[in-house]
Amino acid sequence: MSRLSLEVSDVRAEALDVLLVELRRAGGGALEPFTPGAHLEIELPNGAIRHYSLTNDWRERDRYVIGVGRAANGRGGSDFIHQSLRRGAMLISSPPRNNFALDLEAASHLFVAGGIGVTPIMSMVRRCEAEGRDWRLVYAARNAQRAAFYETLRGFGDKVRFHFDDQAGTVLDARRWLAERPDGQHVYCCGPQPLMRAVREAASHHPAQSVHFEYFVAPAAEPPGEAADAVPRPGEFRVELRRSGLSLVVPADRSILEVLEANGVKVPFSCREGLCRTCETTVCAGEVEHRDYVLSTEERAKSKTMMVCVSRARSPVLVLDR
Repeated sequence: MSRLSLEVSDVRAEALDVLLVELRRAGGGALEPFTPGAHLEIELPNGAIRHYSLTNDWRERDRYVIGVGRAANGRGGSDFIHQSLRRGAMLISSPPRNNFALDLEAASHLFVAGGIGVTPIMSMVRRCEAEGRDWRLVYAARNAQRAAFYETLRGFGDKVRFHFDDQAGTVLDARRWLAERPDGQHVYCCGPQPLMRAVREAASHHPAQSVHFEYFVAPAAEPPGEAADAVPRPGEFRVELRRSGLSLVVPADRSILEVLEANGVKVPFSCREGLCRTCETTVCAGEVEHRDYVLSTEERAKSKTMMVCVSRARSPVLVLDR
C-alpha cells in the first residue's frame, strides 16, 4: 500500500478544542487529488493510527487540511495532536480515501453536522457552492465557541442554520429538518453518536441510498442495516482462501482478520472496527453477515466484498479472494 510523507506546514486554532493542521508533501510538489468527504489515515509519531477528514477545497493540490477536535475520552490521537504536534513535524499517511462521497447526481444536498463532524462537510459545501449546487447545512454544537468554521459558514447566509445547545436549552431536533423528503435530495450526516442516531431515525422514510453517514468511532448499537435481533450472531464457521489454498476455522470469539493474522496471511488493516475499509476483501462464495459502517445498502445486497475485521459468515463456509 502506497504511503505519503507529509510535513506539517501549519497548526492553528479554529475553535475551542479544535485545531486545523495543514500538511504538504515533504520536499514540495503536488499531492494526490481528493474528492469531498475523503479522509487520510495518518500514522502519528506516538504510534497511533487515526483517520482525519479533509476539509479544504478539493481543487487544491499543494496541501491537505484536516480538523482535529480534542476528544475528552479519546484514545490518545487527539491529545497528541493538540499537545505535541508542531510545524515541521513529519507524518506518514495513506493517500486520500473516500467512504463518504458527495453524490453529484443528487438534485439537492442536506448536510447535518455536529461538532467536529463539520470537517468532511466543509469540503462538500465548498464544492456545492463552487458549482452552483442546491445545498443546506444544519450545524449543531454545544456553543458558538466550539463551532469550527463559524465565520466562514456565516458568510453563506440562510443556507446555513446553526443550533447551539446552550442557547436553545436542548439538543438539535433532527426531525424538524428531515420531515420532508424533496425528490432527489441526499442527506449527509457526521457528528456525535446521539446526533447520528437521531438523524438515522428521522430519515427512516427516506430512500436508504440517499442517506449517508461518516462514523469516527463504531457506535455502541448494532451497525446500520443489521437489526440487533434479526439473526443470531453466528458462531464458528470456516473460511477458505482461494489464492492461499488455506482452509481455516473462525471461532465465535475471534474475527476473520485475527485468524488470518495468526496463520501468516497478511491483510492491510487500520481501525479494526469496520470504519475505514482498509481490510476490504473480495467474497467469492458464501453468505456474509455485514457488520461494518462503510458499505452502502447496494453493496451489502450484492455482498461482493466484506470487512474481515468485523463482518462474519451467515453460511457454514465463506470463500475469500486471499
